[in-house]
Amino acid sequence: MAAWSSRKLLRDVFLKRAVSNRISAVRDFSSAPENAPKIGYYSKKGRLLTGATLGLLIAGGAYVSTVDEATFCGWLFSATKLVNPFFALMDAEFAHRLAVSAAARCWVPREKRPDPSILGLEVWGRKFSNPVGLAAGFDKNAEAVDGLLGLGFGFVEVGSVTPVPQDGNPKPRMFRLRNEGAVINRCGFNSEGIVAVAKRLGAQHGKRKLDETSSTSTQNNEVKQGGKAGPGILGVNLGKNKTSEDAAADYVQGVHTLSQFADYLVINVSSPNTPGLRMLQGRKQLKDLVKKVQAARDEMQWGEEGPPPLLVKIAPDLSKEDLEDIAAVALALHLDGLIISNTTISRPQPADENPLSLETGGLSGKPLFNLSTNILKEMYILTRGRIPLIGCGGVSSGEDAYKKIRAGATLVQLYTAFAYGGPALIPQIKAELAACLERDGYKSILDAVGADCR
Repeated sequence: MAAWSSRKLLRDVFLKRAVSNRISAVRDFSSAPENAPKIGYYSKKGRLLTGATLGLLIAGGAYVSTVDEATFCGWLFSATKLVNPFFALMDAEFAHRLAVSAAARCWVPREKRPDPSILGLEVWGRKFSNPVGLAAGFDKNAEAVDGLLGLGFGFVEVGSVTPVPQDGNPKPRMFRLRNEGAVINRCGFNSEGIVAVAKRLGAQHGKRKLDETSSTSTQNNEVKQGGKAGPGILGVNLGKNKTSEDAAADYVQGVHTLSQFADYLVINVSSPNTPGLRMLQGRKQLKDLVKKVQAARDEMQWGEEGPPPLLVKIAPDLSKEDLEDIAAVALALHLDGLIISNTTISRPQPADENPLSLETGGLSGKPLFNLSTNILKEMYILTRGRIPLIGCGGVSSGEDAYKKIRAGATLVQLYTAFAYGGPALIPQIKAELAACLERDGYKSILDAVGADCR
């Protein structure tokens, strides 16, 4: 592909130069007087410049044509680092919208290199090429699923999606704590609603099916990586409207409309920016809610793959008693998984020293890592390792992801580090994680899950 692009570039340059040279030659011959020596001088200079330019293009094109696809792909990801300083100069929410738009138009690099085999795993009967995912909150309205999965994430979670469109809280509502590698947000479930998201996911799902039908390269005995949205697994995170009085009805509506497009579903009851939402984490409230959502999912007709797994996303600001209640509900109702955790209303060090820490909202990023990892480890012990856990909060390196896995996570998610580091961070984390596993003698991700709890 690189060789073809370089050859096409050279051909276009040659044609344009040839045409422009003919036109300028005719113009010079017809209008210039015979005793104008300067024309010859500039023509010679122009020829030298043209020759040098073409020489560089030919040399560059010849070099690129000899580079393998993996190396060229690595260049593209590394080149994205040059853009990060420009995003840092923009308003946080505007930069976020610009990043989503770029991914939606596939103006981001596409990962062509296979993931290290040690990172592959199967969860809920779905095959993940790697355990590193993008958390909900980045692509709230499922605008950029294809572009984001193409970056090399093992899975992408869209949402939170509310039944009825809502604007969320007034702006400004996103604040960077750059020195601490953190962000505070109080967006409040700004969402285009389930109808808009269903249309986008439906179109994506249809395209995927069409590609599978028309493709002859996939053999029947070949193990297919990915899920309903393409090369990776797609999760859909469901929320409730701010003014809704019946939370269960909102989640049920989300299940009925969006579950057919999801590889897994998430009940988000832990955002700190919707009044009363975290009250749904109480034992009785959570039990009643999960029962209703499970019933709504199970009453639908499903094919051989069965219904999508149902997870609950919890907060990091929970007491030991709260965690025990959630674990009891998860085990009793055979919940498919838990995401640990959402943003925190506390201000862990060193974020508490930043003046922006006084802004209300949930904090994410590096200062959340220890708090969320401790909650993750506690929940792994309480559930006795019987329920897959997704570790989320403060992951910014392969070592961080490895610590989450050793604390009990089967999969990990990031968001804030991706917002700061850009696409180049993804292959870096995967390579570092693979190195950590190999360093400690593990043959797979699953062998390392909960190692620090044994």
